[in-house]
Amino acid sequence: MENTFVKVASFQYSSEAIIIKGRLEAEGIEVFMKDNNTIDTDPLVSNAIGGVKLLVRLKDKERATEVLQDVSRYSLDDQGKPLTCPKCSSHEIELGTTIKDIKSLFAFLFTFIAVALPFYTKYKYRCNNCGNEFNIE
Repeated sequence: MENTFVKVASFQYSSEAIIIKGRLEAEGIEVFMKDNNTIDTDPLVSNAIGGVKLLVRLKDKERATEVLQDVSRYSLDDQGKPLTCPKCSSHEIELGTTIKDIKSLFAFLFTFIAVALPFYTKYKYRCNNCGNEFNIE
């Protein structure tokens, strides 16, 4: 039972997982990462294998879940306050790319190949509650 591990979170990239791993370790919870080397080698397989997984001992699962709930996954303004959706007043706001259709994908790939730094990629805030997309002035 002492060596039984459970997954408490998964992330698309290891950089995100390392930040949360550090937070959990600061709380005295021993954390193990799974599949981070595979994804660091080939990031395109992240979705196929379920991302980088954070594992904790079974006895620490409840405490780790509490810590994860304290860590906000959503966007904050410059003063550290949660952003609010102008449409539904929700605080579940995430920053996302606007690459959604084939035109924007081809523009992104062309600039990536031609210039190595995509200039077409744009980001917008997206509300997880109502789906509204908006920019912050």
